Amino acid sequence: MTEYKALRHIPQANLFRQGDVFVLFGELFGRGYVNGLIDEARAAGMTILGITVGRRNDDGTLRALTPEEHAEAEAKLGGRIVNVPLMAGFDMDAPPGEQNPTEMLSGITLKSWQEDKLDWTKIEACRTAGVQRFTQSAQDVMAEIDKLIPDGANVFFAHTMAGGIPKIKAFLAIANRIYKGRGDRFMSSRALLDSDLGKLILMNFDEVSANTLKYLIDASAAIRARVEAKGGQVRYTAYGYHGTEILIGGEYVWQTYTNYTQGYAKMRLESIAEAAWAQGVTATVFNCPEIRTNSSDIFVGVELSLFPLLLALKKEGGGAWAQEQWDICQELLGEGVSLQSILDKLEAYLQTATSTSFRNFDAWPMDNTPELADLMIGTSDEITSLHTDKKALITDHLSALVLEGTGPLMFHGAAEKIAPVLWLNHDIIARQLNALHQ
Repeated sequence: MTEYKALRHIPQANLFRQGDVFVLFGELFGRGYVNGLIDEARAAGMTILGITVGRRNDDGTLRALTPEEHAEAEAKLGGRIVNVPLMAGFDMDAPPGEQNPTEMLSGITLKSWQEDKLDWTKIEACRTAGVQRFTQSAQDVMAEIDKLIPDGANVFFAHTMAGGIPKIKAFLAIANRIYKGRGDRFMSSRALLDSDLGKLILMNFDEVSANTLKYLIDASAAIRARVEAKGGQVRYTAYGYHGTEILIGGEYVWQTYTNYTQGYAKMRLESIAEAAWAQGVTATVFNCPEIRTNSSDIFVGVELSLFPLLLALKKEGGGAWAQEQWDICQELLGEGVSLQSILDKLEAYLQTATSTSFRNFDAWPMDNTPELADLMIGTSDEITSLHTDKKALITDHLSALVLEGTGPLMFHGAAEKIAPVLWLNHDIIARQLNALHQ
């Protein structure tokens, strides 16, 4: 288990400047956590470079971007993209002539998935094929990036790869029951983890979300050696999640979203950063707060931990700007619904014995329970229903604020070289936001 270390000060280190290079290791598809880092890099005058995960042909084979796709991706990033496919994971990989894991899973149904078995010798052969493909492509990409880094430059590698659920029809129905189901539709997350399907998903999560950081560090070794030999410095960051301290009863308390199946891979990600740090490579996993994204929306209730950020903004010296955020959120609620009443509901939810029982750092990530699903999903649905527009939620606004706050904390925190794993909790994010908007 990773030692818990929260960032408690606003980092001020300014390592990166005009002519330095920012490398995004993961493709930019929409608005997400990494946009805050890119904003910081651009403001510092850094050259922005990126990669692509590639695209799939109709037959499933991986290909580079077409000229049109390449131009669109570079416009979105605002920088140059090396057009070598770096799709992580092995769910679509196999030795020549063999089935890949997605094909092996094609017969799984909602009725059969808990009993369906996989041939683990064949799965391991697919994993090996996927790793070989990815690591070779990573070396090819880094050879191209090396040519774009001038002598004397510092380099910032931002790892953003995450995910790994195979694209099989039955899984969406399974996920809806595990992450959204309650009452008769509740399904245990433990049932998934104990099944062969779940074991495969955990393996693929490891490959996509965690091991890719090691593959990046290894593939960029020559860049690191050249940069450091010329007096420059190299930093690596990655996005983690391992619970967040939020205000409960007026105190900052660590809590977590449950069930967070990717948690095992996120802990592996932490261990990779710790091992790199021990070898003299400055890699930091920043464990960021719960927010709403396209990928997190499958987890109903993950957004509940966002509401107390409003309290933190005021507690951490917020003035007129903090009050403005309260006013913006109040405007999103239906007639006669006060923002304070929403915060009171959240406080009551967080103080329940059911919620409290899941604040076990050492046991993380814990399995879901019918009681938690009923309470968490019920609370989420109730609060969502109190908004004027279900497509304009308070948690959307608060998510954007978290993104804004994490960018400078990670950018300057990585420069400061603090630790291999750091938690960004609501206290430091509120202080950073208030400082930005003084």
